[in-house]
Amino acid sequence: MPIPEALQKAWDEANLLTESGDPKGALVILRSEAWDACENGAQKARTLCFAGDAGTVLGEADAANQKRHWRRAHKNYGKALNLDPKDKGTRRSMNKLASMMDEKSISLGVGLQMFDEGNPTPFGLLTILIAGMLVLVAFKVVTDWFGESADNPVVRLEISYMPDGASERTTVFIEIELYQEEAPLHVENFLLLVEDFRYDFTTFHRVIDGFMIQGGDMENRDGTGGYTGKWYGYCDGQEFDNSGNRYGPETCDLSDWSLPGEHTNGLKHVPGALAAAHAGLNTDSSQFYIVPGDSTPSHLDWEPGKDCSQESCHTVYGRVVSGLEHVTAISEVQTESGDKPVTEVQLIHVTVNE
Repeated sequence: MPIPEALQKAWDEANLLTESGDPKGALVILRSEAWDACENGAQKARTLCFAGDAGTVLGEADAANQKRHWRRAHKNYGKALNLDPKDKGTRRSMNKLASMMDEKSISLGVGLQMFDEGNPTPFGLLTILIAGMLVLVAFKVVTDWFGESADNPVVRLEISYMPDGASERTTVFIEIELYQEEAPLHVENFLLLVEDFRYDFTTFHRVIDGFMIQGGDMENRDGTGGYTGKWYGYCDGQEFDNSGNRYGPETCDLSDWSLPGEHTNGLKHVPGALAAAHAGLNTDSSQFYIVPGDSTPSHLDWEPGKDCSQESCHTVYGRVVSGLEHVTAISEVQTESGDKPVTEVQLIHVTVNE
């Protein structure tokens, strides 16, 4: 089966980034563009193998987090072999990484092994049998990008709205994986607000078809308010006042608390992206927006050389893993002046799935 052009392009770009010393950028491409373009198990296996290669290089470059990077890389190689157990190249790469980990006294982080040299172990056979039975009972698409979702929190949004053309409200659920390694401050802030129930019973005050749905103003509910869950060193985007004194939580009004942008993390505005809304550089706070399935607002992405003090650079810090169709449907509701939904789109409750 021929390889899709988009997939080959993503592979080439990712491998070039890995070879040029940007394995984190390679992983971003592999878990989004490449993974989405895969059409069969063999292509997914190769994508996972490339992710293992990138993770291995990332572990060599980032000594402080080497154990985590290498364990993820080893896990990706294992997943690749699960899909294509005869791939000798992946097996060699996996064994090489295992040797490197052994030299550093890093355990593989696994207890029971499913495959040995490409062949299922007794435990593996039992696991395959159980998995097959579960598939017969209920089919569920599990989004697990290269071992990272096991470490990343997933939030569940309960939303009530009036679909376009409908006469009654409906309640839907949207799950979003938060990328805490790529955007640690934004993820921490979002979770703090969730745990404090600040997002409950707020609204999506701004909805634009083919672009995004925006909410998170827990202060005024109309897009004019919002602040961070704790002090991050910025007061409405500024570190110092007009006299040159550094702001602190005592000298900055709570309503002006903001956090610095993390827009250079390599995450893009792909369909389903969760990003921080702001009114300028380093004014990110509680407001956020979600990109629907028919939108790719790349003009909001950071690119090398882009002056974010003059142009919009927004921090992407999560992506929808379930319910993207609901985001798209919400983006199509009828709106009035200021892109405000005619019938309120309510964010009823947000929970964290452990």
